[in-house]
Amino acid sequence: MSAPREQIVRRKLSDEVFARLKAMITSGELAPGDDMPSERALMERFGVGRPAIREAMQALAGIGLVAISHGERAKVLKLSAHSLFRQLDITAKIMLSQSADTLEHLKSARIFFERGMAREAAMKAAAEDITALRAIIDRQRASLDDADAFVGADMAFHGRIAAISGNPIFSAVSEGMLGWLREYHTEMLIWSGKENVTLVEHEEIVACLAANDAEGAEQAMLRHLERSRALYTLP
Repeated sequence: MSAPREQIVRRKLSDEVFARLKAMITSGELAPGDDMPSERALMERFGVGRPAIREAMQALAGIGLVAISHGERAKVLKLSAHSLFRQLDITAKIMLSQSADTLEHLKSARIFFERGMAREAAMKAAAEDITALRAIIDRQRASLDDADAFVGADMAFHGRIAAISGNPIFSAVSEGMLGWLREYHTEMLIWSGKENVTLVEHEEIVACLAANDAEGAEQAMLRHLERSRALYTLP
């Protein structure tokens, strides 16, 4: 019996260039902050034309490895948890816009995540963390007539709680989920008078954090998010 055929597929030139450039970055030959070599230098190095170089560069930019600016050399980016989640923004928002079920799943995931963040923050919060959170609440209270500013402060409040963990991945997850949900946060928050309820709930959460009450913080966060989840809806 003959062995199964394993056909070798010839790669596009731009795919090969992409692989070579990515290897230059991941190996450390090019470090974060470095300019990428010029198009001409890369064309000479790899023996390919300008279209293959440009296609490969666009692919690198698409996965967050380089930043491309008009009239300047592409620059190698420093990868972080935040930059990783920002790469998902457009895809995540499109996916959410196409499915009410997916939006509900995200809301449930956020509640599960933030309950844990509240417990973690209650065990780790320092005096400066409590001061920062109370300052955000004051900023939110001053924004009662500005829906965008109010929601922005709301996101800052929850992001600041995640930051208390000291884990940049937790902060990135929080930023990502809140950013995706903001697309579906209706003006009901302002129009229905629920903004005052939000402020009271935020104050209850901070009081639990200040008292290092992990169970109380989790339950206060759960009540807050279960109450507010109806404010995030598809148009």
